[in-house]
Amino acid sequence: MTRTIRDALLAFRRTPLLSALSVTTIAFSLFAFGLFGLVALNIREALDRLEDRVEIRAFVVDGTPPEAVAQAVSDVASYPEVLSATMVTPTQALARAQKELGDFRDVFEGATLPGSIDIRLRPGFRDPASVRRVAARAKAYSFVDDIRFGEEWIEKLYRLRNIAGIAGIVLGLAFAAVSVIIIGASIRMAVLARSKEISIMRLVGATDAYIRRPFLLEGLLKGVAGGVIALLFTWLARLLIDRYIIETVFFDQRLAALGLLFGALIGLLGSTVSVGRHLRRV
Repeated sequence: MTRTIRDALLAFRRTPLLSALSVTTIAFSLFAFGLFGLVALNIREALDRLEDRVEIRAFVVDGTPPEAVAQAVSDVASYPEVLSATMVTPTQALARAQKELGDFRDVFEGATLPGSIDIRLRPGFRDPASVRRVAARAKAYSFVDDIRFGEEWIEKLYRLRNIAGIAGIVLGLAFAAVSVIIIGASIRMAVLARSKEISIMRLVGATDAYIRRPFLLEGLLKGVAGGVIALLFTWLARLLIDRYIIETVFFDQRLAALGLLFGALIGLLGSTVSVGRHLRRV
């Protein structure tokens, strides 16, 4: 193992320009993947913020005893899908409407609005089916006059989330495949550059597994180095986007570590594919 590590590091010293070119190529391919990941992450964050606004509003008939409404609020809050249930009195409903309309608040002067039970759902239960199920249970109370939850808006939001998820998986796999191809090409150049050395090693009895190990480790190291550079470039791109376009979120430590691990695995996979394919031709 020590010799394998030494041979892999020696390859960097023997061909510094080729190694630098390989790392740079890997870095830019992973940088493109990182930018895509950054866009996907921010799209997901935006959709999550929109989902936080998913709410069911059950309007209560005027004159309903507050005790009955309070009991209904307690019952609804116990549903497994429900994050919170709040009783809104007619006075509170009027104050909220005036606040939301701002400059047009005078429209509600002297108006009377119905009270309601405002229901917010837990993450994971904001899809159209779950919202309709909770709304139907709330509608079953005799003093609930109407239910509003923006059904069409929720269906469009859920459809957009599914499309974004599928597109993210497909494009992510495409970027990963391109990265493997690029890394494999860089490793192939390293194999061809050392073809004479490999031929001599075979003449003295070295096995393919013995010859292959330094290249695999070399690909792993290049993948890690390229991943670090790509992560740095992605962070700089995020700073420019924040400054000149729109505020964004960046990968947390767990996602950053997974990115580096992904770079290492891509480097190892690219090396495996390239060496296994071209070593026989040397």
